[in-house]
Amino acid sequence: MIPYHFQNLALFLETETKGFLMDELAEGAEKWKGISLDELLSRFLPEIIDGILRLALVFVLFWVGRRVITWLVRLCDKALERQNVEVTVRRFLRNVLKAVGYTILVMILLQLVGVAVTSLAAAFASAGVAVGLALQGSLANFAGGILILVMKPFVIGDYIVQGENEGTVREIGLVYTRLQTPDNRRVMIPNGKLADSSLINVTANPTRRLDLLVGVSYQADIRLAKDILKRLGESDPARLTEQEVLVFVSELADSSVNLGLRLWVSTGDYWAAKWRLTEEIKLEFDQAGVEIPFQQMDVHMR
Repeated sequence: MIPYHFQNLALFLETETKGFLMDELAEGAEKWKGISLDELLSRFLPEIIDGILRLALVFVLFWVGRRVITWLVRLCDKALERQNVEVTVRRFLRNVLKAVGYTILVMILLQLVGVAVTSLAAAFASAGVAVGLALQGSLANFAGGILILVMKPFVIGDYIVQGENEGTVREIGLVYTRLQTPDNRRVMIPNGKLADSSLINVTANPTRRLDLLVGVSYQADIRLAKDILKRLGESDPARLTEQEVLVFVSELADSSVNLGLRLWVSTGDYWAAKWRLTEEIKLEFDQAGVEIPFQQMDVHMR
């Protein structure tokens, strides 16, 4: 049950509220009672016409602005395509140009209809600063991705070495670059790290120099060993014939005479040629009696 004094209070508020609303309605009706239709039209018609014209102008400007933005984006995309810019960079720049163009267009239209865009711009700027601070690392990787796609230190299909990571480039994203290692592992490297540190692009050039270092004992005939190395290097099927095969004494080490073999091969034939020559050198040296020294320990028992 509701207490008696609360019932009286509710009845009083209801009565007073109804009376106030009725008074306001009566006052409003009295105000408009003496105004004719011509006076209403003369007072509000200019504002209505101005609003309709502004709305029509907004639609026209939006249609024209869209056409202009589309034309500018296509023009920039064709210019980038003539410069052989990567598809990923072109797609990203197209999206950026569209976003900037539509932002400017919307601000112009809002200003036209009487909306103050200064406060909106300040709010967007503050939000941009906050997002930038929160995503500082990701933005660094994003900037690194743009630099990689523009400067092209490597492209998809290249074999690169960066610190402890190496592999074939399979994808260059805006934040990460994906490598595939020779044993079929996937490695994701942040683009900021790739852009800020040194790396080796193994397959950037079509040819590579193959260097082999072989040690022979001091008692071995180094002239015979050099002749064997020369013959094997010149007869290897991967050798580029326009480049000379070099055989030389590289070092007189503590327990061996180190001989060097140097020849040029195609980049794709590098590892096959290296493995093949290493095996053939061992077999030929064994057959010719050229000793390849190895570390050993003599133990004397008393």
